[in-house]
Amino acid sequence: MGTIALKSDLHKILDRIENEELLQTIYDFLKLRENAKGGQIWESLTENQKKEVDLSYDESQDDNNLVDWEAVKKKY
Repeated sequence: MGTIALKSDLHKILDRIENEELLQTIYDFLKLRENAKGGQIWESLTENQKKEVDLSYDESQDDNNLVDWEAVKKKY
């Protein structure tokens, strides 16, 4: 998926979200990433946090661990 398609899909997803807290979290995350130098966020994490990120990534590779988008929308 190219940059234009990604931006378009992100806009569509954001337009459907009504939860202001979730939108603020997404905004804060993107703003932080926009201003961060490469690797800066990763380097700010503790070793425990890095392990949690790695574990989350590994678990996300198993489709059984993923939550359906509709279920997430209903919850938030």
